[in-house]
Amino acid sequence: MSTTPPRPRASLLLLAYLAFVSLGLPDGLLGVAWPSIRGDFGVPTEAVGWVLTAGTVGYLTSSVLAGFTLARVGVGALLAGSTLLASLALTGYSVSPVLAVLVGCALLLGLGSGAVDSGLNAYAAGAFGPRHMNWLHAFFGLGVAIGPLIMTAVLSGGLAWRWGYGIVAGAQILLAIAFALTVRAWQRRVPASTEAADVTPAETPAVVRLPVRATLRLPAVWSGTVAFALYVAIEVSAGLWAFLLLTEGRGLSAEVAGGCVSAYWGSLFVGRVVQGVVAERLGAGLVLRASLAGMAVGALLIAVPGPAVLAVAGLVVVGFAAAPVFPLLTLTTADRVGAAHADRAIGLQIGASGIGAALVPAGLGVLIGNTSVQVLGSALLVLALALIVLYEWGARRSTGRPTAHPVPAQTGGEGQPTSGPVRPVVDGR
Repeated sequence: MSTTPPRPRASLLLLAYLAFVSLGLPDGLLGVAWPSIRGDFGVPTEAVGWVLTAGTVGYLTSSVLAGFTLARVGVGALLAGSTLLASLALTGYSVSPVLAVLVGCALLLGLGSGAVDSGLNAYAAGAFGPRHMNWLHAFFGLGVAIGPLIMTAVLSGGLAWRWGYGIVAGAQILLAIAFALTVRAWQRRVPASTEAADVTPAETPAVVRLPVRATLRLPAVWSGTVAFALYVAIEVSAGLWAFLLLTEGRGLSAEVAGGCVSAYWGSLFVGRVVQGVVAERLGAGLVLRASLAGMAVGALLIAVPGPAVLAVAGLVVVGFAAAPVFPLLTLTTADRVGAAHADRAIGLQIGASGIGAALVPAGLGVLIGNTSVQVLGSALLVLALALIVLYEWGARRSTGRPTAHPVPAQTGGEGQPTSGPVRPVVDGR
């Protein structure tokens, strides 16, 4: 049974929530803005691929590198610098004269967003409990939902699409300032781990740095990396191709099918809010296994030929079951690879999630185009079963070291710790 994690500092928790909202905002802007952008620049519809590719390359690069540099630069400085970079990139969106400049800004936005995503996930995995970890990712979905509303309001008000990006850029600048003012507060008060189980916190150096090759040769690192790619592939593929399945494959009208797809994304959001509390009470491991099994059950419902209501039920089950998987896999990374390797592993995992989100749904599109949209459910089921196997294999290949959750030291003025050792609370799983 896990020891209850310490209550995170309220100001940092608020900033983390706002940061995850800000990560989702740009994703929601582009879809609404692109018709106007395409018209202004005189480019074809498919030119959006250049913007998406540049953003993905930047995101993958920075998310992986962040995991390997976090111990050197510090999470506070990383968040402040990366958020500033993202705000400058969004400002560039708002003033871009041609598509080529916009593509360059997309690369910068990806670099900033990937570092923020990786850095915050790595920090939260060691400082927050299952509830807040799930809620953080729920707030990302909130940001994705708010983005289209901002751009729609801008365009409906008769303003150019550039104003939408300018508004979000202004919000990002304020967030970057807040991160800069709290750089020292983001420092971990307790070392992430110690390689020797009998070393006390007082004897452990502030940062444990191991050779990169020591991380890369751990099988659990790579099984976890592939698991993240599979999970995100399932989440994105279900949302991307569900509309086509429900209309062409199950005979629903476009309006009803659109509502069902919204229900899928809504179940993902609600699931993260609800299951964050459940995971804190029952433990991350139990909820993870139940969720992975639930994803397979939902995929089976989608795969079974039958009325549309069966596929819709399967989508909702997949969404609700999948909700806590990404945050809880991140949270338990240290359990699988050892806390000294956790930051690097999380960087690799976040990068792999971007690959899974890009390649697998596109590959499924090719498969559907050459066969039938009815293959979607079977493909999701295969991916879900593979994810279960990978998770169980990685859990058995884990370091076997319990994770230490730090207890904050008694603090004096301005949040500075008073004298006295910091006592680690060791997870008893």
